Amino acid sequence: MLTRVLMKGNEAFAEGAIRAGCDAYFGYPITPQTELLEYMARRMPELGRVFVQAESEIAAINMVIGAAASGARVMTSSSSPGISLKQEGISYLAGCELPAVIVNVMRGGPGLGNVAPAQGDYFQATKGGGHGVYHSIVLAPASAQEAMDLTALSFDLADRYRTPVMVLADGVVGQIMEPVVLREYEKAVDLPAKDWKAGYNSGRKKNIILSISLEPEVLEGRNKKLVEKYDLIEEREVRWKGHYLEDARLAVVAFGTSARVALTAVRMARAEGLAAGILRPITLFPFPEREIAELASRVDGLVVVEMNQGQMLEDVERVAAGKVGVRFVGRLGGMVPSPEEVLAALRGFEEAAR
Repeated sequence: MLTRVLMKGNEAFAEGAIRAGCDAYFGYPITPQTELLEYMARRMPELGRVFVQAESEIAAINMVIGAAASGARVMTSSSSPGISLKQEGISYLAGCELPAVIVNVMRGGPGLGNVAPAQGDYFQATKGGGHGVYHSIVLAPASAQEAMDLTALSFDLADRYRTPVMVLADGVVGQIMEPVVLREYEKAVDLPAKDWKAGYNSGRKKNIILSISLEPEVLEGRNKKLVEKYDLIEEREVRWKGHYLEDARLAVVAFGTSARVALTAVRMARAEGLAAGILRPITLFPFPEREIAELASRVDGLVVVEMNQGQMLEDVERVAAGKVGVRFVGRLGGMVPSPEEVLAALRGFEEAAR
């Protein structure tokens, strides 16, 4: 029988990691994700697993690199400024092809900003964030339940593709308290063996993990290998969810808390007779390009809703390729869009068509 409990989103991230077999956690406290670290501080030692509150975010991500190189399932978490400090280490994880899970519970910015919810780290998360040619897989939960489920999934994705995976959530998702079903997660049975891990492999050959390649031709080859991997991820791992899209003439694209607000607006629009629907990307990288392109080819307008100045908007406009008008609803600095603002944008398409 499944157990259902009331849990904060931050606690759900942590419980999802524990249930997925996280061996080690390294982190540093920063709001609005501190409850995640506190939960791991209590539970990981109880289970005989590794928990370290590092002296800084930079120290934490370098501990992640070491643990990942040993073959452990490893995780860190932070909020926007702390994730910025981790960017060099995340680039090293990608360059060394090391699996790790990073949770970012976003706050308002830039700089220290505030602790209110925001989605201003979309560019940083989906376009690499650190130096060099790389991507992280990026998952965007919209509820406490998805915080648990997607974090658990992240460990399998990280191991399958030998890559860092970021779970990107705004502060509402981290702080919200909702009923969560405590699921049992089985590690995927077809994951590749970690015969690459540092030390001696079964053939007594020493494995050395590094990201440096002083010869340009060699580094180009390594980068091309990464690009091939990202192409494979884009082919296999796109995730999204839709509501009311079958007959939609207008559609909203939003993720995280913005998608929860937008879904309310879509239902309000339906009550007024507007045939509206919503597409919610769950993977921000890989982005659901084919699905949004298909949607753009058959609706009369798209509305993009974000808690930033229009970051995912650029990807939607690129994919829509001028086939349909695109409007934007965004709030900054920790402000959350209202359903009425989204509804007004949907009404605007109808009014313009008259």
